Amino acid sequence: MSSSFAPLAPPKRLLFGPGPSIVAPRVYEAMGQSIVGHLDPFFFQVNEEIRAGLQAAYGTANPFTMAISGTGSAGMEAAISNFVEPGMKLIVFANGFFCDRMTEMGRRQGATVLRFEAPWGQSFDDAAAAEFIRAEKPNAVAFVHGETSTGVFTSGKAICAAAHEVGALTIADCVTSLGTMPINIDTTGIDVAYSCSQKGLSCPPGLSPISCSPRAMDQLKARSTVNHSWYLDLKLLADYYDGARRYHHTAPISMFYALREGLNLILEEGVEARFARHEANHEKLVAGLESLGMEMLVEPGVRMWALHTPKVPAGVNDLDVRKKLMERHGIEIQGGFGPLAGQVFRIGLMGEGSTAANVDLLVGALREALV
Repeated sequence: MSSSFAPLAPPKRLLFGPGPSIVAPRVYEAMGQSIVGHLDPFFFQVNEEIRAGLQAAYGTANPFTMAISGTGSAGMEAAISNFVEPGMKLIVFANGFFCDRMTEMGRRQGATVLRFEAPWGQSFDDAAAAEFIRAEKPNAVAFVHGETSTGVFTSGKAICAAAHEVGALTIADCVTSLGTMPINIDTTGIDVAYSCSQKGLSCPPGLSPISCSPRAMDQLKARSTVNHSWYLDLKLLADYYDGARRYHHTAPISMFYALREGLNLILEEGVEARFARHEANHEKLVAGLESLGMEMLVEPGVRMWALHTPKVPAGVNDLDVRKKLMERHGIEIQGGFGPLAGQVFRIGLMGEGSTAANVDLLVGALREALV
């Protein structure tokens, strides 16, 4: 017989990587509240409050705005599996790792996937992107609004406008941008957007907020083929959350409490004020990194406010620096991967962690670790 486990004592970490991010104390408190059943009226009341908070953070009036039980990759798979059918033509704007993941999911759905590529660390030329869409006339177009592997921001306005010209649906990965910078689903023209709970919303991982336009929902209702994914079938989920509230799955109640509180913090701060805070701390961190002689991978104008990719200085081993930060300060940042392996650091300032004091802490710790 084995003995019982020792009391749980996770190490204290300052999470300044690409995610998960620092969880707000009030979110932890919310998770400790008594759970109810997944068909309880109180749970559906929580869902309605989550819908309102997500609509504000996403910048949308879409009625179909909800949280899927699963991490951000579940949101990606839900978006692709519900709106990309076998035989469809899907364009993926590819400039990083998560564009590649969208590509793979599209192929697994049986779509013909075409890629419009830019180097990792760069965005897309609007005119060339629009011309490619008009020439190919796809059924759906996907892009990453905030690419976590590179720190590149793609607004998507030109992509969405051209896609709608040819009757295509647009899908946007907002995993690292939700809650940290404007997405403006409705004015940008995004039909399907998905994100996660563990980055800009300052919650633990486990939920994937998704929002679908009425146009997208009309297409979903008219779909004749059966979605290969039962768990992520949005028709079934809509019947659970918005329709007859027919049992679909056992939702992680405590995670929904967490997301509600994370969104409540955003509403209390004010969405615009929250974005302004992230932008100001982003600029402060970039100035601090440049003062250390570090060059940014991404050009001004297309930089995310929550995820930063300074280049590793010549003669410096990124693993050594990250090890020093962890051992001396309990600070976690991450390195690059794929073609950027060993070339950049990935530093996140998201939600609860995006403060001027944390910028000063990071820059000071990096100054020491780079010696």
